[in-house]
Amino acid sequence: MKAFDRNPALKRLKWPLRLTHAGLWAERITRAFWPLWSVAAASLAFLAFGLQDVLAIELVWFAMVAGVIGGVWAAIHGFRSFRTPSLNDALERLDARLPGQPIAALRDTQAIGATDPASQAVWNAHLDRMAARAAAAKTVGPNLQLASRDPFALRYVAMTALVMALIFGSLWRVTSATAVIPGGGAAQAALGPTWEGWAQPPAYTGKPSLYLNEVAAGKLSLPAGTRLQFRLYGEVGDLTLSETVSGRTDVPPASQATQDFVVTKSGTITIGGTGGRTWDIALIPDMPPTIAPTGDIGREGTGEFKQQFTATDDYGVTAGQVTIALDLGAVTRDYGLASDPEAHAPVVLDLPMPVTGDRATFTETLIDDLSEHVFSNMPVTMTFQATDAAAQTGNADPIKLVLPGKRFFDPLAAALVEMRRDILWTRANAPRAVQILKAVTHIPEDVVRNQRAYLRLRVVMRQLDMEKATLTVESRDAIAAELWAIALLVEEGDLASALARLQRAQDQLDEAIRNGASPEEIDRLMAELQQAMQDYMRQLAEEQERSGEMQSAENFDGPTMDANELQQMLDKLQQLMEEGRTAEAAELMEQIREFMENMQIVQGPGGQGQGGPGQQALNDLQDNLRDQQDLSDDTFQDLQGNQDGQQPGEQPGQQPGQQPGQQPGQGEQGQGQQPGQQGQGQQPGQQPGQGPGQQQGQGNGGQQGQGQGEGRGEGQGTGPDNRTLAERQRDLQRELDMLGRGQLPGDGSATGEEGRQQLDRAERAMREAEEALRNGDMNGALDRQAEAMEAMREGMRRFGEALAEEQREQQGQPSQNREFGQADPGQALDPLGRQLDNAARIGSDRNMLQGQDVYRRAQDILDEIRKRTGEQQRPQSERDYLQRLLDLF
Repeated sequence: MKAFDRNPALKRLKWPLRLTHAGLWAERITRAFWPLWSVAAASLAFLAFGLQDVLAIELVWFAMVAGVIGGVWAAIHGFRSFRTPSLNDALERLDARLPGQPIAALRDTQAIGATDPASQAVWNAHLDRMAARAAAAKTVGPNLQLASRDPFALRYVAMTALVMALIFGSLWRVTSATAVIPGGGAAQAALGPTWEGWAQPPAYTGKPSLYLNEVAAGKLSLPAGTRLQFRLYGEVGDLTLSETVSGRTDVPPASQATQDFVVTKSGTITIGGTGGRTWDIALIPDMPPTIAPTGDIGREGTGEFKQQFTATDDYGVTAGQVTIALDLGAVTRDYGLASDPEAHAPVVLDLPMPVTGDRATFTETLIDDLSEHVFSNMPVTMTFQATDAAAQTGNADPIKLVLPGKRFFDPLAAALVEMRRDILWTRANAPRAVQILKAVTHIPEDVVRNQRAYLRLRVVMRQLDMEKATLTVESRDAIAAELWAIALLVEEGDLASALARLQRAQDQLDEAIRNGASPEEIDRLMAELQQAMQDYMRQLAEEQERSGEMQSAENFDGPTMDANELQQMLDKLQQLMEEGRTAEAAELMEQIREFMENMQIVQGPGGQGQGGPGQQALNDLQDNLRDQQDLSDDTFQDLQGNQDGQQPGEQPGQQPGQQPGQQPGQGEQGQGQQPGQQGQGQQPGQQPGQGPGQQQGQGNGGQQGQGQGEGRGEGQGTGPDNRTLAERQRDLQRELDMLGRGQLPGDGSATGEEGRQQLDRAERAMREAEEALRNGDMNGALDRQAEAMEAMREGMRRFGEALAEEQREQQGQPSQNREFGQADPGQALDPLGRQLDNAARIGSDRNMLQGQDVYRRAQDILDEIRKRTGEQQRPQSERDYLQRLLDLF
């Protein structure tokens, strides 16, 4: 440092140099002795956790020897690798960070020309420049990175163990290590009697361990099951321990050096002698869990049952079971159940537990399918049981119910399932089951529609007839499994004929109506009926076209019904069943049956057919898209109504006495029409405002008596049938789902698959829009509705391409029908040059204006929007909407 005092330029580097020198000390100490302090931290963590008190003495000795050897090795390694840093080392590190190493230059002397004034002047200038650079020197920090020396991060493991020991253990436990050292007990005794104690609650309670030396005497609350450990040091008898909290019968001597017991009740713990202490233990009881079923049991159309339950526990439920036993006293003992049953063990099912979250209180739903069990559709008792971490159990009161299972509506399938149940009830029913099956299949043409099912049934009947007297359990189970498979084949099998599928679907739905099936089963059977109906209509149309028997609509003198009217009948049927009007539903079902039996496919005007099921499916999709657009308009109007402070259900700009959805100045006959559409797109005989395909006086869903002018998707907060926007969105999604399962064009082609993917996307958007509507998020609902309409348009375009391709392949020539999406030449044009009543169809953009006409027409539209924005007589919501259009474009 004297050189710094003599050199003024270096004198200013004194403090940066000192700090850099200290950093070098820290760096070299860390690199040399990190193994030593890692071993020390691990050893201290071992002792602070108290492992020396719970492990075998041999393991403790081994650990201590290993720690000593490791510490000695680490110390030797550290001293051998440590190099004391000098000031020159610090100066070199400081100089290395400066450009041109100016500190080394300042310490140099002039070798030649010291007596030459010119050379001396140059040397001084050089020193001044180096001094200026050296003045900018800053402290160089130490490099404490040890990743290359400790690739396995053992130092972090040791430090983490030490921190955890300091948090959950105690440094006081380090002193107990002297007891395992030879001669340590005597040394401890020389210091006088002392003791240590620990309280360890059960892990599931989440309570921390306690070091009782740090807990003052007095009242102490401990959870049930807490483990207490005490160590008494000194001469035997100097310290004693007495307690009344464990309930032990084999109590060790009070002066025993090691005491270990579990708290099971409230009481006292006393350590007698020098430094003794007394605690009044208040037991925190661990209550058994409780569980109870909530709500009624539900049944899915596939046979699954759902039962909700709620479970609670003070610390958390770990497992649960439900026991389902036959309620023999409630069984109607007739027919195959008249005989005494064989022993049937109760069914035990594991209850679902929450994967994440708190298990102290939760509600879950048990979902399972016991349709193939003998208890299915029979009276049972269901007992729920919950278990906590302490292995305590809590049982709910048994509930009595009829165990839901799969229901069969085909008479033959129902008979097979009943005979299967009888032989499972008792093998003594085997002769009776054989006799009934022979009677049922005596004239198979009347009851069996599936030839393969009949052949399999004959094999089962022969086997059962041969073994009926000596039927074993294994044979019974094999026959029962085969009867179940045959019943499924009859009920849901692969019928070759579309007519047979239609008849089966009609019979099942008719049986379900008469037997009071659940809504889920009704929905499933309705979907199957619609699918079978579309298959049959397609097959009938193809057959009549091949045979040349298809008549023209002008020459057909019988009653006619289009697809929309048939769909309205089906919607009416579903509505009647939902309302519980089974008699009317059965009558309407019979009408549909008669219509389908006498149905013929006729060609439309001009000799053009209906385009087959593919074209009809596209028309249905177009209607669904139009309804979605109406719903989107109503959602936007409802949003504007809420922003303008209107009452719920009131339309923006609605005049007193005006009907919802009616434009100002519009009469009752004009309801449902948009501005600029009066008289356009109206079918012959259709009232103004009537939706496509609807009869006069029909509202949404085909209901009668709603009044004229109520089109599909009425523009109001609730529709003519008092449905909310969310309910209307749900119905549209269900309708789209049924359409997606119908006979859409392009089956098996890449184009058709792309169209179906777009319909799936539209369904997802509709479901999200429904959820947004239920949550009051109108903006989110509008976004999802726009996404659904975009996906439907893209899907319809794909299906249109697939349909055109199918027509070209089947006919080998251009189709006689008009291309899908092409408008009639005689129709008027919309402002963009497209055909009216065709704006929603894919392909209509081909008729848009092109060239300079596009810009001219766009300017005309913009001028018209500006003009309408300034008309004060228009509703405020409409002017706000037009203003947003101007701001957007």
